[in-house]
Amino acid sequence: MSQAVPENRVVVGALVSLKLRLLRNGLRRSPGRTALYVTGTVLGLLFAGALALAFAMLDGHALGDAGDAAVVLATALTIGWAALPLFLFASDESADPTRLTMLPLRPWPMLRGSLLAALIGPGPVISLVLLSGAAMAGAHGAASAVVAVAGVPLTVLCLVALSRSVAAGNARLLSSRRGKDFAIFGGLLFALLIQVGNITTQSVLGKPGSELDLAPLAPFASVARWIPPISALDAARTAGDGRYGLAALQLAATAALLALLLRWWLASLQQLMVTADASTLDVSPGVATSRTWGFLPAGRAGAVMQRHLRYAWREPRAKAAVFTSIGMTLVLTVLSVVQGWATVYLVVMAGMFLGLQMINLFGMDGSAFWMVCATLATPADARAELRGRAYAVLLYALPITVLLGLVLGTVTGQWAELAPALGLALSALGCGIGLGAVFSVIAPYSMPADGNPMRSAAPGQSGLTMLNTFGSMIGVLVLSLPVGGCLVWAGLADGPTWPVLPLGLLYGAVVAALGVRLAAARLLDRLPEILASAIER
Repeated sequence: MSQAVPENRVVVGALVSLKLRLLRNGLRRSPGRTALYVTGTVLGLLFAGALALAFAMLDGHALGDAGDAAVVLATALTIGWAALPLFLFASDESADPTRLTMLPLRPWPMLRGSLLAALIGPGPVISLVLLSGAAMAGAHGAASAVVAVAGVPLTVLCLVALSRSVAAGNARLLSSRRGKDFAIFGGLLFALLIQVGNITTQSVLGKPGSELDLAPLAPFASVARWIPPISALDAARTAGDGRYGLAALQLAATAALLALLLRWWLASLQQLMVTADASTLDVSPGVATSRTWGFLPAGRAGAVMQRHLRYAWREPRAKAAVFTSIGMTLVLTVLSVVQGWATVYLVVMAGMFLGLQMINLFGMDGSAFWMVCATLATPADARAELRGRAYAVLLYALPITVLLGLVLGTVTGQWAELAPALGLALSALGCGIGLGAVFSVIAPYSMPADGNPMRSAAPGQSGLTMLNTFGSMIGVLVLSLPVGGCLVWAGLADGPTWPVLPLGLLYGAVVAALGVRLAAARLLDRLPEILASAIER
């Protein structure tokens, strides 16, 4: 037993030292990364300090209970910490317990070391500052201060344990392709929640110059303040009201939750250390053969369509790009409806972003692109390759654009404007496909090898990424000017605007076909450069 205690301390110290080394070595990669990390940390701490000071001064300067605002802040932090593994699991090496499962470590020392290592970084410090200010918002007297000294660190510890227990309990799922798909949908949901929070904040703040009204937060706070770990923060307000037994009960509830989270974390670590990953086991009775789907055209173009559609569904980064285009349109639609500036012409943005899925076509292939290169021998092969990829993008982009147009028409009631809006959207879609094909050939860039859907380019490729993204967007806007000009002319002349729909469809098809043909003419000559960028990670 006497030897086990020093051994446990060595393991804990080694894990903490490992976190510090990972942080230091990550900052050594480039001066820009170091500057960005330091700047972000300083700005985050300054913002957290200012917000904490504002919460501390909130009592007596707003209508309603300042403690309700503190409860809402603690709830937002709890949700954020619980969802943190979904977004940062693939980029944070210290959050993945499977990296340590092959080492001869006991689960309990690994748990303690991982918990202490998780407390190192700007995230826990910023949360500590914010929760300290939130605790002071509803505190009254010395009893509140004493309870806050215990409640705030307990809340931070519970938040960190919550995040790491979620990561450990779902480690193999989060590191799989399906887990990365969840990250995509979680990112879209997070963007929607930000807009909901923005609308809620505006309703609380009211008009400029009016007194801050916290009354709308009371129904939510009256329930959330009894839920751990939020209850530990609210215990300071309860103690200030003289209800010491209830404050102790709130602290005990959070402590019990912390114990349960640590138990869940420990059980997850034990399971990861003694069980194999089922996703690596071969359970298929034989080798399946792949056939071209029946609804696709025959020949090389059909085979390329099938390959590209498989990438779009199975590759997390490709799926992230598609659903981000849809999600941005939906978020802006909801925001525009709430704020009263909704318009059916938002579908044009969806058409442009979906058309730009043609950007960097070959970077997604990675090292497998050399097999494609081996089959590109003639200009006809190059045209079929690019046509197949363009058809694949159109196969999902065209119905999605039309469906979003119908949704916007239903929400806004602007059915008379739906036809010209779809015409502009389809022209932007075609221009995006044509420009994307050209930029894929003349300005390819590497994709990161880790498959993280939150990263779209390998290190050192930011210049080419900016050229592809913003150059294509500006190009789509410029190329779509003729269709937009026809719409403006029809409006000024009081003429019908529905002909913009067939005009936009025809114009987009011509630009897309021209772009694909121009890109195919350069593809064979650019194969060495494209292959080098595809396999460079």
